[in-house]
Amino acid sequence: MSVLSLLCKQQSFKQQLETFRPRLYRIAYSWSHNPDLADDLVQETMVKALRKSEQVRNREAIDGWLFGILTNCWRDYFRKRKELDNIDNVILVEETTPVHHVEQQNIVDKVRAAIATLPTGQCQVLTLVDLEGMSYAEVASVLEVPIGTVMSRLCRARKSLSGKLLEFRPETQNTASHLRRIK
Repeated sequence: MSVLSLLCKQQSFKQQLETFRPRLYRIAYSWSHNPDLADDLVQETMVKALRKSEQVRNREAIDGWLFGILTNCWRDYFRKRKELDNIDNVILVEETTPVHHVEQQNIVDKVRAAIATLPTGQCQVLTLVDLEGMSYAEVASVLEVPIGTVMSRLCRARKSLSGKLLEFRPETQNTASHLRRIK
């Protein structure tokens, strides 16, 4: 193989990787809830993908391969931090919104905060299936867990999330019933 054809393949692969950067960032951000960490994870994923480009068997299924690398980078991040924090004891900070934010932004923030409280495995499965539209089999392959585990984590995540989001409803109902009592 000539040097020129090798460089052309590398450049083509690099361009193909760039198309996945926004999607990888969305996933990394939904897992970490930290824009800087998400950017670092995506950058590390891209570097590893470029170094191991010869390992890609099927260029059409590159997204699953990239999600696998991102998942491993996420795991590596927690392994490095394990001495400092136990993953189960990590306190995730909720973003506070200014009062003048629109109602839609408040809902998005509440959903993000509820997702942030989910255990890591449930958060990963929920974001990959519900936000990124991946199949159970793809998620099982990316996370290297059985499909049954994906299904049970997703079920638990959805139940937990719906319970957390329903907590917001009574506040508005209590306000309305409180107003009725005043009249």
